[in-house]
Amino acid sequence: MAERQPDQENSGPAGDWSSGQPPRQPIFNLPAVVTWATFAMWFIHVARAYVLTNEQNIFVLIHGAFIPIRYESVSLFTDPAAFWTPVTYSLLHANFAHLIVNTLWLIAFGAVVARRIGTQRFVIFWILSAMASAGVYFLFHEESGAPMIGASGVISALMGAAARFAFPRRGGFNRLNAHRLPYQTLQETLANRTVITYVVVWFAINAIAAFGLLGGPGPDAQIAWEAHVGGFLFGFFAFRFFDVGPHFKPAA
Repeated sequence: MAERQPDQENSGPAGDWSSGQPPRQPIFNLPAVVTWATFAMWFIHVARAYVLTNEQNIFVLIHGAFIPIRYESVSLFTDPAAFWTPVTYSLLHANFAHLIVNTLWLIAFGAVVARRIGTQRFVIFWILSAMASAGVYFLFHEESGAPMIGASGVISALMGAAARFAFPRRGGFNRLNAHRLPYQTLQETLANRTVITYVVVWFAINAIAAFGLLGGPGPDAQIAWEAHVGGFLFGFFAFRFFDVGPHFKPAA
């Protein structure tokens, strides 16, 4: 379900702090932009799985997935897909298991970030984080002709962004009201044990993925851990330029 924040007109995406204790939100009441992003990913994958022919599906992958070798000797005038594939790859997925996992993480962290920064900034954040993830992946796979797909890079960026505000120094992650918490400067973030534990575990999991111990989204696929790291670092360090919460501290 999509939601409209009752206090958004007066206080912006971060909410109204005047009452001291903001009302709790229903757990399945998602921001509209997250709902539409989820719908787009599922619509595309269902169409690829049940409607398109094999030839049409290959066409979608060639013109929608991020393929590093495309940029080795590409002419942007003869291959316009080079313009949009650093973003559109984030809407494609290898299989339903890949899609379901990314959907769950998008709901958990995308909703928190979307409630804080609003729809327009969320869309821009999605586009730029997808490009950042693809850029880091390209640095490690310049000559690869294998298509990279999936929203994991963007979701990693959302998780990196959440590290800057969603984890209080005392207590765990509460996605219903985490968007109302104060923005933490870099110094405050590094002094937050909860955040440090969260970041260490996140990087440890991706380090394991880098050695191929977690498998991939498909039988012949591998986890693009480089894109995950690129996305996380983008979200962690660039989120301050998107944050519009009342406790935003631009000097961090």
